[in-house]
Formats: sequence, structure tokens, C-alpha cells
Amino acid sequence: MYKKILLAADGSEHSKRAAEHAIKIAKCDNETQIKVVYVVDGDRSKADVLKNWNSADFGDRRKDRMREVERKAQEANVNYEIIVLHGEPGPTIVEYVNKNKFDLVVIGSRGLNGLQELVLGGVSHKVAKRAECPVLIVK
Repeated sequence: MYKKILLAADGSEHSKRAAEHAIKIAKCDNETQIKVVYVVDGDRSKADVLKNWNSADFGDRRKDRMREVERKAQEANVNYEIIVLHGEPGPTIVEYVNKNKFDLVVIGSRGLNGLQELVLGGVSHKVAKRAECPVLIVK
């Protein structure tokens, strides 16, 4: 049914729950592939670099955010690939989804930056409005 699933992940609890749902769906068909997309926001990235410029483990924090999703996918024996994109999360995910013709997007209802979501609108809301395929928003 769903052969190409995009899982938007940022390491938040909501995205971890979204991963569980994407994996359950992918297990239904051995040919299904999950693309785990992590978007590095340019503004946040610059602030992180300036704040942690002398920290050896700075790059590891981003990898740590994906480790649990990767572990779950491996344990479930599903096909997956982790992709890092750069840009504003909502529009970047929508552009990638529409350009690559995904069958389904699975995304958490809230990400790591709750304040930004309240002011600017959630990434999941932007993706649901603009993606050209079904979107599963996981609470």
C-alpha cells in the first residue's frame, strides 16, 4: 500500500512516537522504505554553533537525536535511510515530499521547539496543508 514513507524526525517525544507508527506501517510490506528526514534549521544551527563552538560533542548531539529511531527501525527489520536536509523545517519537508512523490508522511504533532510552534504555527500543520500525499500526524 505505502511503498515510500517519509518520517520527519527531530528527536522529540512526538517524533519518536511517529517513528513507531511509521515502522508499524512499513512492517506490513517488505518493499516499503522509510526515509527518516531530519531538517537542520539554518538559524538554529548558527546559534548552536556559536553557543557550542568549542565543544567536541556538538555534532554528536544531532546524531543522538536520530539514534533511537535508527535502533527501532533496525530492530523491526524495516528498510530505512536517514537524510539530513537544511532549511526551515516546514517548507523544506514539503518541498522534499512533493519533489520525491512520497505515498505517506508521518510526523509528530509537536517538535523540539514548542514556543516557535505557538508563534509561527506548527511544522506538522504546514506539512499537512501543503504536502501532495496523505499526512499522519501523531500525538
